[in-house]
Amino acid sequence: MNRAMITGLSTIAAAQALKLPIEYAARGKWDWSTLFRTGGMPSSHSAGVASLATYIALKKGVPAVDFAISALFGLIVMYDAMGIRRRAGEMAVELNELDARVEELADQHPGTYHREKRARLKEELGHLPREVAVGALLGIAAGWLSRALERK
Repeated sequence: MNRAMITGLSTIAAAQALKLPIEYAARGKWDWSTLFRTGGMPSSHSAGVASLATYIALKKGVPAVDFAISALFGLIVMYDAMGIRRRAGEMAVELNELDARVEELADQHPGTYHREKRARLKEELGHLPREVAVGALLGIAAGWLSRALERK
């Protein structure tokens, strides 16, 4: 694997690992499933693409087509994390609440609701703008560090 790929993947892993203590600070309990969930602080997607673009900018230069591709790719990923994926998560919250309400109504009228309860939809899919920004800053720092270590 090349250094740019290692930089991006290791930054994604670091961002996911950071979610664990942040989640603990917010909720007061360790939830190891946080390591494998999407959404939350910081955005590992943003961290990964920002580290890749930063590393390439420092290695090849901002005018390089490699940087242009990685930066454009990164912007699309970050926009998607705050936009479409976030809206899908918000819709999942509403649908899960609707499902719970239908379940309540079914208890009042037995036999009118489906027999097998479906699994709840995943609600935490996207990111708030601050989660994306922190992920991007983490990625920029990681890309810079990777390039600095490569030079030694």
